[in-house]
Amino acid sequence: MHGGGENVAGDERFLDALLSAAGHAAARRAAAAGGADVTGHAVEAPPGTIRVVIVPTAAARGRPERAAEMGRAAFARRAAVTGRSVAIEVAPIVDAASARNPTHVAGLRAADLIHLPGGDPDVIPAILGDSPALEAIEAAWQRGGVVAGASAGAMALAEWAWTPTGGIRGLGLVRGLAVVPHYDDVRRTAWQRALDDLAPGGIGYLGLDERTGVISEPAHDQGRRWRVAGVGAAWWFARGSDRPVVGWDGELLILP
Repeated sequence: MHGGGENVAGDERFLDALLSAAGHAAARRAAAAGGADVTGHAVEAPPGTIRVVIVPTAAARGRPERAAEMGRAAFARRAAVTGRSVAIEVAPIVDAASARNPTHVAGLRAADLIHLPGGDPDVIPAILGDSPALEAIEAAWQRGGVVAGASAGAMALAEWAWTPTGGIRGLGLVRGLAVVPHYDDVRRTAWQRALDDLAPGGIGYLGLDERTGVISEPAHDQGRRWRVAGVGAAWWFARGSDRPVVGWDGELLILP
């Protein structure tokens, strides 16, 4: 989950951390396949290549092709710098019909890294919710793939999000919290009290500075452990708390 300002200069730490995590996912997929592609998706790429799929759904009301191209260029650039092999696809899911498209669904199911860039926070749950595309995203995730979102994309991955007209349910891949992106612009405001009026009980809030995010790691009996990557900080407010636990690049946060 990323606080926004994605794919631009200064975001290299988070992009590299994503590719590193996705590299582990690609290695596990290759080992499990034993030389055969168990996902059923034909990709012309050498073994060990990281399969990246960019899903610009949040930009459906604007210019999804621009969001996708920025993501493609950023991942290709960082892969070249870090010496990683990547195969980058775009799944232009912008409505209910494209969320059922068999080609997009197959690509998502086979992905090692699925990236949802920013846009409008209400669009992703509305289009992807209960769709074949979401089923494919969850299948890739359960197989060990990385599912990442920036700004509105991060908001949608959480249990709860909000729009100018009120709170909405997110996709729920991350339980127990709502994401506050672009946090360096809104900290120390009344946002938490406002969200408390909209959100269900029992959730906390994760503020993420721009060009900064968190990537989950298994922590066994400790819940989920999230490593911070980026130039800013991650600010975790447990439910009802006005004092955050703050993590900086390379540090760990324990979240629900």
